[in-house]
Amino acid sequence: TNKSGCPLGNLIPEWNQLVSSGSWHEAWRRLMSTNNFPEFTGRVCPAPCEGACVLGIIDDPVGIKSVELSIIDKAYEMGWMRPMPPSHRTGKKIAIVGSGPAGLAAADQLNKKGHEVTVYERSDRIGGLMMYGVPNMKADKFDVVQRRVEIMRQEGIRFICGNAGNIGGVQAGLTGDSLGVGPSAQQLLDENEAVLLAVGATVGRDMQSVSGRELQGIHMAMDYLTGNTKALLDGGVVDKGWRRWWGTGRTDPSE
Repeated sequence: TNKSGCPLGNLIPEWNQLVSSGSWHEAWRRLMSTNNFPEFTGRVCPAPCEGACVLGIIDDPVGIKSVELSIIDKAYEMGWMRPMPPSHRTGKKIAIVGSGPAGLAAADQLNKKGHEVTVYERSDRIGGLMMYGVPNMKADKFDVVQRRVEIMRQEGIRFICGNAGNIGGVQAGLTGDSLGVGPSAQQLLDENEAVLLAVGATVGRDMQSVSGRELQGIHMAMDYLTGNTKALLDGGVVDKGWRRWWGTGRTDPSE
């Protein structure tokens, strides 16, 4: 990290060199050795690596983020990114609460070790911040997020969403389903060898002291992004009409 500027410790000089020599498969293997989801980071990472690139002293830095995305896109194109279940199972059960990038990365690593991993998510879809906190224009939910989640599912990871994935309480789901109950925290502890809490922070920090905060059309980011993205995924529209049906359980905004 102190050399490349990458918090993940990506082997940037190595896969840059491999790409330049046309060794795409080996570059992909190097990339995947340190990064579980380059299809995510290649799209939404702020790229501190490029700020650390010494070429930037005299010229524009190397477009490292673009190279990373090109590698993983090539992997999907060539069929290298496919389900690869572990060759053996340890019999140990792991529960992960939260399906954002942290929870998914932990699930991926633990599953590769052969553990039986279950991911609990209180929302109606897997992905956490990548699903409902990042605009669709930055990371497509079908072609990027759900595509990767489906690979993980085929590798043996179990995903539980909605009310059944809401740990320790009763809550109306985002889909408008009737009230349901997920497992309690004690149940998770009793039924698993380990429990990982990878929950996100969806409650925003309101800035009431900022002039104009009270004006119409000012929204908290997660509230707006969640509603907008859900309307797009459920109904295919993001116009004013989604406010009338979002949360009612209907999948057709014209109803």
